[in-house]
Amino acid sequence: MLIWIKAARYIRLSRRDSLANSLMRICTVVGARPQFIKTGAVSPALKAAGIQETVVHAGQHYDDGLSAIFFEELGLAAPARNLLAGSGSHAEQTGRIMRRLEAYLDDIPSFDAILVYGDTNSTLAGALVAAKANIPLAHVEAGLRSWDRSMPEEVNRIVTDCLSTLLLAPTQTAVHNLEAAGLGHATELVGDVMLDAVRHFAPRAEARAPLNQITAHASGTYALATVHRAANTDTPSRLDGIFGALGQLPWPVLLPLHPRTRARLTSITVPTNVEVMDPIGYLSMLTLQKHARTILTDSGGIQKEAYWHGIPCITLRENTEWTETLEHGWNHCVGADPASILHATQTPPTGPRRPLGAAPDGGSASAAIARALIRNHRQ
Repeated sequence: MLIWIKAARYIRLSRRDSLANSLMRICTVVGARPQFIKTGAVSPALKAAGIQETVVHAGQHYDDGLSAIFFEELGLAAPARNLLAGSGSHAEQTGRIMRRLEAYLDDIPSFDAILVYGDTNSTLAGALVAAKANIPLAHVEAGLRSWDRSMPEEVNRIVTDCLSTLLLAPTQTAVHNLEAAGLGHATELVGDVMLDAVRHFAPRAEARAPLNQITAHASGTYALATVHRAANTDTPSRLDGIFGALGQLPWPVLLPLHPRTRARLTSITVPTNVEVMDPIGYLSMLTLQKHARTILTDSGGIQKEAYWHGIPCITLRENTEWTETLEHGWNHCVGADPASILHATQTPPTGPRRPLGAAPDGGSASAAIARALIRNHRQ
């Protein structure tokens, strides 16, 4: 009898260990350009850790210049499913993604976790579907705050953080924000996967997308600008202010144009020094950033990339979730006021840049994310 009990106990323990070490299956939900880039860094780390990943493209960015090109040049496999959500109001787009993601999850075996990135409507939809289906949710870039709830992105990230089982914070500031919200128990500091992407893809950018194949302007002789946030593109006075300031800069301004912004150009005059470009891939953008004299943007990711490249940045918003970039004047939040924009372009940084986004152990954030997912799965 005693032998039978010991044998049964051994079988139970062996089964538990087998389940703990079995292949983890996750569903990654992406939908916009920055998330494709992050997937390009994280997916190889997940595979190396033995995690089976299925990528679902929500279709929030559906233009080939903002979608397909990134999968191609980052060496990513095509998504297992494209939900083809398209555009629309926030409610329409989020609801459409939720319905189609829920239907997809109903058709296939269950996942051990759903992984989402950042602050888009795709992120919010993935979080809500995971919560309703009782699937553990992991949020990469958790804890970021601009403290401006008029921004849809701020609402998305707050709700996603509250619904997450595992909060993967990129910086110590993000950790503090989550602890202050009572979410410290689910938080891990892993570093910034965008830094992984820059480190990994910058050499490829130099080889595959050299400056002279993108523009005739020499390094350091042009400004680089991006404008895509609805607060800027959908408010005529702000868009006029931004383009008015760009027109007063003493350098050529290269402007890879988001489709939303292009649709608004019929109502404004584009200054002669502003060179409108079609959307470009990540490698070309890295090259343009590295060789720019200054960068003007309303993108969160490009603020960080400018910082890592050592290029002064002017943020065309009144706030930023990446507050560390503001130190010593490497980044200025100026909104759409022309005078403030011009003043910031003439104000050089006053001190050195400190490390931003490095993984705590000095390795890659992507590998830290894979380890955190496995630990959380085994608990």
